[in-house]
Amino acid sequence: MRVIVIDDEKAMHLIMGKMLRKLPGIELAGCFADTASASRYIQEHEVHVAFVDISMPQESGMQFAERMAAQRPELHVIFVTSHKGYALDAFELSALDYIVKPVSLERVEKSIKRAKAIYHFHETASAASTPPPVHIFALGGFEVRTAAGSVKWKSRKSAELFAYLLMLRGRMVSRARLVAEVFGEMPSKNAETYLNTSIYQLRKALEPHGIKSVIQSNADGYGLDLHDAIIDYVEFEARLKQIDTMDNVNMEWCLETEKLYVGDLFGDKGYIWALNDASRLSALHAALVKKLASALIEQRKEDLAIGLLAKQHARNELDEETVILLMGAYAAKKELSSCERLYRSYEKVLRQELNIDPSQELKALYAELLLSN
Repeated sequence: MRVIVIDDEKAMHLIMGKMLRKLPGIELAGCFADTASASRYIQEHEVHVAFVDISMPQESGMQFAERMAAQRPELHVIFVTSHKGYALDAFELSALDYIVKPVSLERVEKSIKRAKAIYHFHETASAASTPPPVHIFALGGFEVRTAAGSVKWKSRKSAELFAYLLMLRGRMVSRARLVAEVFGEMPSKNAETYLNTSIYQLRKALEPHGIKSVIQSNADGYGLDLHDAIIDYVEFEARLKQIDTMDNVNMEWCLETEKLYVGDLFGDKGYIWALNDASRLSALHAALVKKLASALIEQRKEDLAIGLLAKQHARNELDEETVILLMGAYAAKKELSSCERLYRSYEKVLRQELNIDPSQELKALYAELLLSN
């Protein structure tokens, strides 16, 4: 559990800090001399318990607790004060506990145990409930959708962090790796703070969808627990593994599989850490298109083959194998002009981009197609 201390006496920061660090499972996230700075921290980070002094300049602990009850009802407020007379008012504000100074370790531990019991009850209840279905679309863009609609990301980095954890779902990822991979372009002194803020923003974005608990954490890092989510690129790869042959029996199913690939992994997000996976999936899709096109041409379904190959050619104009298949499909339909335009266009692109000519194999095929038609 993450705990903060709010007290205008610096001595209390030292006393409370020393006590809290002795308690297992407690992370002292920060000590604050006023409620304004504490509020800013709570807005950007996950905090479970706040030990709050009542008598403070500007906003009192009571006013702070009343405000938090509206803004962060899940935050447990424990008052630590020299005055006994505020106890009734404190509990009317749903304070978890009320500790009168001087503070003892035993008294603080008692409050923490109460907070832990409530926290674990909610966590267990949340884990026991059936999570809502989650659909993740990562091909051609990035969207996480539940029955409540699309997840509204709080920031670009929180979305990227979810995407990164998605690729490593089921595994805990160290904080060091996340900082290096997702926040590597930032100054190192700020990257850790950005990670903490993004995790908090991520959980807040997922909370309205009932899936806040999918973000797992331990002392070393974070992970994503998404056992039952429907993920488009995962489904695409799973279907590919089921394709052994292509014939009239399964052709429709194979074509539906191809349609799942609506674009490269994460679309135009430009996540550098995803380039290898994006290239791998793109290559798998290209191989599927070529295999499909070859089978369709054999079945005399040239129009379908041309549609698939034309899209693939637009994606990669330098792929000679696609050009060969597309020329063959045009030739089968006796579309000599289309075949010639494709060859000349490919020839021009090769010279412009690579300063080379088409291969001898392609030149020979082109000459053969011209002669046969």
